[in-house]
This record gives sequence, structure tokens and C-alpha cells, in this order.
Amino acid sequence: MKDVTIIGAGVVGCAIARELSRYDLDVVVLEKETDVCEGTSKANSGIVHSGYDAKPGTLKARFNVEGNRLIHDLSRKLDFPFKENGSLILALEEEGRAGIEELLERGNKNGVPGLRIVEKEELRQMEPNVSENAVCALYAPTGGVVCPFNMTIAFAENAADNGVVFSFDTEVKSVEKKTDENGAVYYTVKTSDSSIDTRIVVNAAGVYSDVFHNMVSGKKLSITPRKGQYCLMDKNAGSLVSHTLFQLPTKAGKGVLVTPTVHGNLMCGPTADPADGPEDTSTTDEGLNTVLSRGALSVTSLPRMTITSFAGLRAHEEGGDFVIGEAEDAPGFIDAAGIESPGLTAAPAIGVHIAGLVKDMLKPSEKKDFISTRKGIPSIALATDEERAALIKEDPAYSKVVCRCELVTEGEIRNAITRTLGATTVDGVKRRTRAGMGRCQAGFCLARTIPILAELLGKSEEEIEKSGHGSYYLDGEIKDSF
Repeated sequence: MKDVTIIGAGVVGCAIARELSRYDLDVVVLEKETDVCEGTSKANSGIVHSGYDAKPGTLKARFNVEGNRLIHDLSRKLDFPFKENGSLILALEEEGRAGIEELLERGNKNGVPGLRIVEKEELRQMEPNVSENAVCALYAPTGGVVCPFNMTIAFAENAADNGVVFSFDTEVKSVEKKTDENGAVYYTVKTSDSSIDTRIVVNAAGVYSDVFHNMVSGKKLSITPRKGQYCLMDKNAGSLVSHTLFQLPTKAGKGVLVTPTVHGNLMCGPTADPADGPEDTSTTDEGLNTVLSRGALSVTSLPRMTITSFAGLRAHEEGGDFVIGEAEDAPGFIDAAGIESPGLTAAPAIGVHIAGLVKDMLKPSEKKDFISTRKGIPSIALATDEERAALIKEDPAYSKVVCRCELVTEGEIRNAITRTLGATTVDGVKRRTRAGMGRCQAGFCLARTIPILAELLGKSEEEIEKSGHGSYYLDGEIKDSF
């Protein structure tokens, strides 16, 4: 019997797994996709929120502020990109000043450090390209940007290095509450290919979290997927702003953000649209035009330099707050449900909290050999000349450029495939190295990435997938003659 079974390998599930790996526990993470970070965690703005927005006293407020504090240290220990660039919430009309003051008061109640209101003159000094309609802004210095892929992958790799087992392509079909001969509650988790008995279930299943909760509890949850569409712009546009610019909601709508990414691009979005089901990540002309038109309200001139667009889903619970903790009528079934924004920021704190609940239930001993750090994939693009020379001396593959747009080498791609929980798909390589994320969107590097994957995975090139589940690039051979 397993001690803990985690459903879902998104940022929350992986953060929980990493914290549980501190203890002598038999932990498994079940994920229906081929890799970690395949759902909500791969399609968001990568914003580290400071915590001014959530209603005081809510779980969102608590875990946002705690998670913001933890990310600073975790980014160093686990070696993932993070930048504290600060956030500005813009009032684009004088009537918005009251709303800015309200957010300041709310943030102070939540314990967010350093909040203050900046007036128009100082605002333009901080952001020369801010809209001339901006009358003032709330400045949140602890706001930041992070790479959501690498943050999730870092948690997962560190958890795996500490003994957590990840089972991919494993869809959970049912969860059943049972009682043993001594009256203790346990659960049987039936998957697409096996059945697992476990003392504790942690439900971190994102937009499907209500499905599993409702299998074991009479107190039902209701999750509504909400779709957010984004535009990602070229790095030539990345210096338009240095802070993350939010808009104070007005009668015209909630507004969208304009932000530099941690990798130097510019991002604009999201919308907040009803989704046609829990798998609807389609983009629309209407949605993307809304993103660009609303984003243009924040700056003097928004560049039309979009290199890709995408949509992500948010798991909105009808109560409007996170649902975190043991289900009232299902002992040992722990929810991490309804994790929408600021879920990425809150994930480290949710991980600590839920690991604490498990510790109280099972009373495990702490590992004396717990590995608290992790080294990421070396980046030729970010390395100094001396660091590049050392990498190339160690392995000449670091001198062979595969992705020109992002300056990613064969050595980095090989590292991404052969390391702990290594990439098995083209998208897996992309998330770990950024090969294919640049201006040409894999037009150059795809043909070189596929052979490397095939070689290291012991497969034919026809067997290499974009993102698993039959998403093949190649089918048969070109005829010899015409």
C-alpha cells in the first residue's frame, strides 16, 4: 500500500511532491499526460503576484503572500529563472484612484511589503512608455516573473531525486473510499492500467479536481474551466516595459496585463472566457484581438510583434477561493482544488501546508539525506564566455547550435533528455531548453531535435511525438522517384 498518491503533476502537485519527499514516505504522482506541466501550469502568464488583490482572510491571500516569499529562496536552491521586477496597477482614469487606494488597503491587510501609490510623474519615470491616460498606480515591489515550466520541472526533478515516483500516461479513472479490518480508511485509485491502494490521496487534478473529490465526498465541489488567451511577442519588444503592468478594472472590462517575461519577451493577456469543456485550449480571432486592444490601453504604443499565441485553462471553484485541506467526510483525502490565479505563486506554500497535514496524519520520520538543491540545464545563451568554454571543453556538443533564435545547443538538448524525468517529446525539450520557443517557432530546430530524441530514446524518428498521445510528426517515407 502506498503512503501518498498525488493526482496531477502540475505546479501544485509537483510542489507537494517535493515537500513530501523530505519524509520517509512511499509517494507516487499520477499524471494522465506524458510529462509534468502539461495542463494549466504550462499556459499562464508566469506572474509572481505580490498578494494585494485577494480578499483578506481567504486562502488565496494567505498562500499568495507565503508563496511569494518562498519563491525567492526556491529559485536559488532549485535553479529556475525568477526575477523580482515589481508590479504596477494602473488607474487609467481619475475615477480609478479610489480603487487603487482600496487595493493598497487590502494589500496592507494581507501583509504585502512595500506597497505604495505612485503619481503620474513618478510613474512615467518608472515606465516611460506607460499610457498618458494613467493618472496613478499601485506599486508592488515584490511582484515578479518566473518561468512556469522550469519551476514545475524543478520541483518534480527534486522530488524524484528524493525518491518520489512519477507515473506518466496514467489516467485516474476512479477513487474509492474503503475501510480495512481495523476500521482505518484507505483509498483504491484505479488508473488506465493498474489499481493502487493508498493511505492518503492528494487531489491536485486542476480542472478535474471536482470529479475526484465528488467520487468520495458528499459535500460536492463544482469547478468551471475558464479560458485565458495570450499573445507572446518577440524579444525585440521585450524592453517596452520593465515592470508588470496591470489595469485596474473599469466599466469597460477587467483589462489585461502587459509584462516582460523572465526570458526577455513581451507578453499580453489574458482574456477570461468560458471554456467549452476542460480540454478547450483553442484561441480565437476575437479573443486575441481583445488581448491586443486592451493591452494597448496600458502603453503608448503596443508593438504588433506576436510570434505565438496560446490559451490556458483556470480551475475556478464556485466559492471563489482555493479549496485546500482534508475533505470533511473523507479522512485522508486532501484537496488542492480550485487553484486558479494566483495559484502559480501560491504553489510552494500550498506544498508546505499539505505536506504538514500529511506529516500530522502519518507521523513519518524526516530523511537525513534529503537533497534540498537541484542544478538546472546549463544555458549557453546566458553563460559567460568562460562558462561557455568550460562547458564545451567538457562536452563539445555544447558548441553545436540547434536552435538559433534562443541559442540552444545540442549539449543542452541531450542534458534535457537524459536527466532526471528527462524529456521524451519535442514539447518536453522545448519547455526544458526553450528550443523552438523563439521567433521562427521551431522552423529551424525541429528537424534537428527529432533525431536527437530518437537516438537517446532508442526510437525511430517516426515514433517521436510533439506532446504524447499519438502526436507524431512523421508518417512513412518520401518516395524515391517521381
